[in-house]
Amino acid sequence: MAKSNTGIAAKIRPALEPLIENLGYRIWDIVYVKEGADYYLRITIDRDEGVDIDGCELVHRAIDPVLDELDPIQDAYYLQVESPGLERELRTPEHFVYCSGQKIVVKLYKAIEGQKMLTGVLSTEDGKEITLTTASGTVTLPIESIAKANILFEFD
Repeated sequence: MAKSNTGIAAKIRPALEPLIENLGYRIWDIVYVKEGADYYLRITIDRDEGVDIDGCELVHRAIDPVLDELDPIQDAYYLQVESPGLERELRTPEHFVYCSGQKIVVKLYKAIEGQKMLTGVLSTEDGKEITLTTASGTVTLPIESIAKANILFEFD
């Protein structure tokens, strides 16, 4: 499973977190990636009431000068502030703990009993391993065995 605390994320998080929290949001994830010829610094924010475009713009404007001052990235990059969305990706142990009790979809690196994808209700206490209560029973998995995990949002 991909790690969100790359060197850049670890450098900038301590400077951005208090600022973002003062605006009423929390950092869900920080990812610095290259896509094609371009680099992107993606700051994903969240709050209990949800995140809209105005919130993303508010946070973007607040953190842009801080990032300019820190200058943690030598290459030119695009700053993106975004919501994790309804079917947010779970990438860190904290994500799994925060979303305990919710229905998720898990894709595994290696199949278990012939299945590489499982759907069930998540439970975890420490974020080191998770338990999924599925339609066919309960399974416990180490987080390292998970290639990708997302919240499953079901429309009524």
